[in-house]
Amino acid sequence: MAQSGPGKIYLFDDFCGPEIAIANAEASTTPGHSIGPFKITGDLVRTDSGVVSLAKSSGYVQISGAATADADSCVIGTEVIFSPVLNGPLVLETRLETEALTARNIFVGFCTANADDCLEPLTATTLTITKVVPSVGFLFDSQLTVATHWFMPYQLSTDTNILAATVDSGIVVVAGESDVLRVEIDPDGTARWYINGVLEQTRAGAATTTTLLAGIVGVFSTTTAKSTLDIDYLLVEANRDWTR
Repeated sequence: MAQSGPGKIYLFDDFCGPEIAIANAEASTTPGHSIGPFKITGDLVRTDSGVVSLAKSSGYVQISGAATADADSCVIGTEVIFSPVLNGPLVLETRLETEALTARNIFVGFCTANADDCLEPLTATTLTITKVVPSVGFLFDSQLTVATHWFMPYQLSTDTNILAATVDSGIVVVAGESDVLRVEIDPDGTARWYINGVLEQTRAGAATTTTLLAGIVGVFSTTTAKSTLDIDYLLVEANRDWTR
């Protein structure tokens, strides 16, 4: 198949503009939920769930999971369209911070689902991370025993649970302070996790090479308390599939 110049897929938003894509209280089935090149999913029918711009240096948006029920969510990301073997290397990078360390699950990375009513790709309790859908990325979950660290799980379709201690970065999440998170997946399924520019983990076979993935950043409520996440920017990179 012939190739041309636009062989690189580059999706980026700095969230500096008046990009309030959801004014809350909109049904999740309403078309056109997007911000820059990314789509917005989650429990958008809730009156306290959605995306709003923040008056913070460099430009941030805040995404909110509603206070209505456990697992209410808001997610910014792509459709499920990236295959490691056909589009790799895949890259997702974001800079973000959270105003509190309670009652929330945060996922950053690649997973196999990003539907309108988006569920947590991974859940966690005390010492265990449990797969909801196959995922490779970063996890923060206030329900873990070590509740203030970034974790770096990788869960294939054949996996169920992983011990949190085996994927603990040791990096402490500090409320009100931003971290740069970057995950890369090679065509052979090898993945790398970087936090604030430092390589924290490399795992061969972390992703199934032929499975389609979405790149997402999401916050999910773990109680009936509202959960929020502030995002400075989001970058997703991939290569075009020229085999079709």
